[in-house]
Amino acid sequence: MDESQLSLRLSRAASYVEPGDHLADIGSDHAYLPCALASKEKVAFAIAGEIVEGPFQAAQNQVKRLGLTEKISVRLGDGLEVISPEDEITAITICGMGGLLIAAILDSGLKKGHLTGKERLILQPNIGEKTLREWLVAHCYTVTAEELIEENDKIYELMVAVKDPSKKPTATATQLTFGFHLKDENSAIFKKKWQKELEKNQRILDSLTKSSTDQTAKSIQFQAEIQEIEGVLK
Repeated sequence: MDESQLSLRLSRAASYVEPGDHLADIGSDHAYLPCALASKEKVAFAIAGEIVEGPFQAAQNQVKRLGLTEKISVRLGDGLEVISPEDEITAITICGMGGLLIAAILDSGLKKGHLTGKERLILQPNIGEKTLREWLVAHCYTVTAEELIEENDKIYELMVAVKDPSKKPTATATQLTFGFHLKDENSAIFKKKWQKELEKNQRILDSLTKSSTDQTAKSIQFQAEIQEIEGVLK
């Protein structure tokens, strides 16, 4: 198995893993990402972390089948608790979860000492990107790269973040919502993502307007969000 056999969204995440990295892939989904990277000797060592017994067994089976047990350690545990100091992890990938959950995993890892701040974070939320950016900025991480990936009629967002203790990054409300780099690039996929969001919000606002109960506060919120998106799409 190599990177060419990964899904598009995972192959883009893999592109931010650097040669020689010690990788921790959290929520590893059959260990596809670590296996692809270890097969090409792009990582020196990798952890495939799973919290549920079934996926843990599936990942173990995949690693054994490919003869990668020397390079990949499959571990059962909650989030970053699968990481030990002696692993000397340099990169963490968390893909295909909500931004709120990813932020909670990072927060728990930080509080329990499993996240040191020296790791490059390669994160791929499928929803709740703003919440994740808020956590990163609040904890002194700088988002160095962002991508949008469209696959199977879904749009995924990828962000790479590093921590510099000497810097206190700042972010505007617009950057937290639309991205530090994505908004400036203003690509076709960016426009498609936010056009869909605009249409969804407009449908919700229409239903609130027709509602017999007082939904004034919610209506004002969605009107503001619609105006913000319209401003970015101009």
